[in-house]
Parts: sequence; structure tokens; C-alpha cells
Amino acid sequence: MSGHLLSIEDLSVTFRSERGPVRAVHSVSLHVDEGETLAIVGESGSGKSVTALSILRLIGDAGRIDRGRILFDGRDLLTLDKAGIRSIRGDRISMIFQEPMSSLNPVLTVGKQVAEPIRLHRGKSWAQAMEDAAELLERVAIPDARERLGDYPHQFSGGMRQRVMIAMALACQPRLIIADEPTTALDVTVQAQILHLLKELTRELRSALILITHDLGVVARYADRVAVMYAGRVVETAPARALYARPSHPYTLGLMASIPGLDAPAGTRLPTIRGQPPDLANLPEGCPFVPRCPHARAICSSAVPPLEPVGPDHLRACYGFE
Repeated sequence: MSGHLLSIEDLSVTFRSERGPVRAVHSVSLHVDEGETLAIVGESGSGKSVTALSILRLIGDAGRIDRGRILFDGRDLLTLDKAGIRSIRGDRISMIFQEPMSSLNPVLTVGKQVAEPIRLHRGKSWAQAMEDAAELLERVAIPDARERLGDYPHQFSGGMRQRVMIAMALACQPRLIIADEPTTALDVTVQAQILHLLKELTRELRSALILITHDLGVVARYADRVAVMYAGRVVETAPARALYARPSHPYTLGLMASIPGLDAPAGTRLPTIRGQPPDLANLPEGCPFVPRCPHARAICSSAVPPLEPVGPDHLRACYGFE
């Protein structure tokens, strides 16, 4: 047993494509503890969402988990049969998907969708489940919650739909919640409200939270620990404060430098990371960040750097950056 609520060990995931196999996740190891918020950050295509979907074995028929273990409460989720993993999804582990309009069923009322996991996992009657659904919608601050149980997703704003998704995720009081870009397409004010609500509710339930995001401003405010991913690999992981105080990987440094500063003089050019993310179907030898890295050395092109400690609970995979 790992001792962590969730422990991902040496996870690798490949997808079939017309161009051949695509290695979306490679040798990823992460953990999260009870009551902790782990943020996974990186550009699109870095493997964040695939890592999260692998936890609940939702990668689809085109995907294959090549190796690794995903331990939840000491049990390897990859060894469970279909009935076993279904009993965990939405009950002990729940997920808030990226786009609530496409994740909610447009032909079912919001009340039924929130009540469904309660019916499924708790065996309550529809009347009892709908009563619980009303309380959950009130808990996530949906105005006139009981009167809106019969409304459909299109009758809610984007922010309200995301609150419905949070209510569904909390329905069975899960031990782990995975939130995949939970504030995509929401304005800044609503983003702050949703994230604050999510953090408060998970703290109240003593649930662990995995927050997948590309927004380092969100990470600074809400995460306890951070894992930075690039080209399907974890390149740096550290407590949030340590990561912001001393980023130790060139990619992490580039992500932080590209955040606009309120104190920057007018007309200041925003730094960018040169080049494009690598083609996962044709990765270069060695470190995948080499073509974009200003600190690359000869060894970086021939060998993938291992994750090594650079401080307390602070690991980075880099040969060339000091």
C-alpha cells in the first residue's frame, strides 16, 4: 500500500491513430492525499486530461494503458473488472468534465441528472434522490434550486451549468474529485466563484481534489501541490509555494514568464515559449523539450532526464537548467 489516497505509478498510455501509435502519457507517477489539492498544469496535448481519464478508465477503445498502476485506497484500479470500476465512478471518485454543456444530457432535467448517481450508488427512491438533489443544488448556490429541478441544461447559464456539474460530482460524497478545466469559457468573476466553491466544498468533505488547468494564476491560489506536464511526461512537481518561489525546469519558467503582470510597463512584450509542442507520434530522442529549450545541452538530445530531487518534495527532470 502506498500510503496515499491515490497513487499513480509509472503510467503509460498509447492511442491508435492513422499515423501510428501516439504515446499520450509516458511513465507518469503522481500522488494525492486526503484533503489535498493537486494541480496538473501544461499546454494542450501535454497529457493532463488523459492521465485523469485513465484513473477512471475512460480513455475509450482507441486508447490502451500499456503499463503502470493506479492505486486508490491501496487497490489497483487497473485490475478491476467493468462492474468494479463502475461501482467507483461517481461514488468514491467523481469527475467534473471540461465543458458542462456537452457533459450534461440535454434531454434530461437537471434534477434527474443530479439524482441519478444517488439512485445508482445509494439505492434511494426517486423521491428521496430528488430531495437530495434539491439540497445539493442549494449547496452549490443555484437560486430557487427546488423550483429548477425540472429545468433543462439549456435553461441555465454557463456558470450555473458548472455548478450543476459540481453538485453531481458531490452527490455521493466522493473521496476524490477530478476537475478537468472546470472554468473553461467562463468569465473571470464566475471562474473565481466556481473555484472558491469547489475548494470550500472539498475541504468540508475532506475530499482530495485533482485540478487540471493551464492557468497558473488559478494554481497559485487554490493548489497545495503542482505537477507540470510536457509531452506526456511530468517534468516538475513541487508544493505550490516552492514551485512559484523557485521554478526549476525551463518549461515551468517559461509558463510563469508568459503570465501578464499588472505592474508591467505599458507596451511591454509578453514573453513566449518559442516553437510548438512536439508531435506525440514522432517524439525526438532525449528530452522532448529540447527544440524549445534555451538551456539545452548535448546530453539533453540523447537521454531523457529522470525526475530527481532539487528540494523538499520538489522534483524536476532536467539536465541543463540551474
